[in-house]
Amino acid sequence: MIDQTELWNLLSTAINASVKAGKLIMDVYNSNDFHVNLKSDKTPLTLADREAHTEIANSLSKTRIPTLSEEGRNILYEERKNWEYFWMVDPLDGTKEFIKRNGEFTVNIALIINGYPIMGVVYVPVSGDLYFALKPEGAYKVTAIEPTLTPNLRYDELTTIANKLPLAQKHDTLTIVGSRSHMNHETEEYIANLEKKYGNINLINRGSSLKMCMIAEGTADIYPRFSSTWEWDTAAGQAIVEGAGCQIISAETNQRMIYNKEDLQNPWFIVKASKGVD
Repeated sequence: MIDQTELWNLLSTAINASVKAGKLIMDVYNSNDFHVNLKSDKTPLTLADREAHTEIANSLSKTRIPTLSEEGRNILYEERKNWEYFWMVDPLDGTKEFIKRNGEFTVNIALIINGYPIMGVVYVPVSGDLYFALKPEGAYKVTAIEPTLTPNLRYDELTTIANKLPLAQKHDTLTIVGSRSHMNHETEEYIANLEKKYGNINLINRGSSLKMCMIAEGTADIYPRFSSTWEWDTAAGQAIVEGAGCQIISAETNQRMIYNKEDLQNPWFIVKASKGVD
């Protein structure tokens, strides 16, 4: 078992890896050519995805813990099924938002132990917002972390300047956050039923893991996702959400989301704030 001091060191490594990846992503973001290709599932892949993947894989390899990344997903289940712990990485979550240049994309890194995330990092390169969490110490947000290839950030130092989540938020109207690029009929129907139950609602659309971070912050009450996602899309966000005392549950089983399944696709899920929404 990994002791607490080593967990601090691992989280520091993940934080620095995300910031370095953020720098490479921003270099492409500010260029004139994203080198966009389509993967086998017809989702876009850019030069930024590839460069961020390489940087994070290199950084995390020093921990001697295996890594499962969106851009390195083809690891056989027979090889990974007995992993007690591993890194789950989405080098660029929100590639569609990246291509649209709306800034709503993130770098996601999580450490999974026995099927559940116990640590997570979500970094927003455009804003410099950094979310991180470690079980059982909680979830945090720190701002103005500039993307750079030479970060020297430490978890224990960051907690002294970070805000612990959730932040103090007051909103009388039920606030729902939805996917900017993946809204569908099932989600719209679910939102309509909430509106019938609660009256006026406030609907906000966001890209990438920012939706989960809004729940953890307390700026939104519920995030329903009734369309396809993969484990790397949600692992880091789940660590942040649960670290803030909120929950993400399968819409099918009402249980916590679990990782390293044979099929890496997630079930439909619902993210709820700590105060709960029925």
